[in-house]
Amino acid sequence: MRVLTDADVGALAPDPVATIELVADALRARARGEGDVPPKHTVHAGPRDSFANGMSATWPERDLVGNKWITLFPTNSAQGLPTASGVLVLNDGQTGVPTHLIAAGEVTARRTAAVTGACLRSLAPAEGHVAYTGAGAQARSHLRVLEALGRRDVVVYARRAEARDQLAAWAAEQVPSVDLRVVGSPGDAVRGAGVVITGLSIGIEGAHLDPADVGADTLLLPIDYASSVGPGLAASALLASDDRDQFESSRLAGKLGPGYPAATAWDGDLLDCERPPGRIVCQNLGMALADLIVGDAVARAADAAEAGQVVDLRR
Repeated sequence: MRVLTDADVGALAPDPVATIELVADALRARARGEGDVPPKHTVHAGPRDSFANGMSATWPERDLVGNKWITLFPTNSAQGLPTASGVLVLNDGQTGVPTHLIAAGEVTARRTAAVTGACLRSLAPAEGHVAYTGAGAQARSHLRVLEALGRRDVVVYARRAEARDQLAAWAAEQVPSVDLRVVGSPGDAVRGAGVVITGLSIGIEGAHLDPADVGADTLLLPIDYASSVGPGLAASALLASDDRDQFESSRLAGKLGPGYPAATAWDGDLLDCERPPGRIVCQNLGMALADLIVGDAVARAADAAEAGQVVDLRR
């Protein structure tokens, strides 16, 4: 089994546009009913609002089998630790033998931003800037995707002045073509935006966007479950999901809060259609086929480069 770190993933992963193409294939496949993708298995542990998800999937059409074990501990940030961490295990599709153990942090960041990018590329309205709420690791991976898609006009909301300064400095060096403005109010970021990506902590309370700040044709891409896009705003839009089965399981389990509407469309069905009019919310909760296909691309590159560390599990 080949063991790969986050640094290995960063060096070996496909570029943002290629990653978008990979996850777009996964979104279309899931909408067609391909793959065996049960709802996430969640267990709770540690401090309040901390949990771990098991994300298992097989994709026989691609000969892929795997599982991602990912934890979310919001209090980690106060200790200088990532709030999300985990591993992705890939297995041989014919024998079931584990072939790769991959650190999941970088895979998750790239997969999540690429799913956002696939939706944005197909469903963004013609007018308005891109707004992003939050200044964590996902802000950085999303800014890379936005730059790759040629979206230069970006406004980011970050609550803390220190976080705003750090993100602005990072962006000036890493995504210099992006015209980034960093503001201290979510309303200031969202008003006038054609696309709103929300990346606050999952489960945070009191952070719902004011629907009055959101345009009539805005594309909303929450990656923080219902922390930012509340039930009222979701009900005012066409509500799609990367995986409607997973979404419904989460909704019925109360993970999106009371009164959240059901999704009526699959992302994968919308990618190649004419953009529907009005607001669109793509509630992308994380879909295991996308993790598998990104992880597989990293694994293939690692095998070719003989990267990482190989261990023999039989000894």
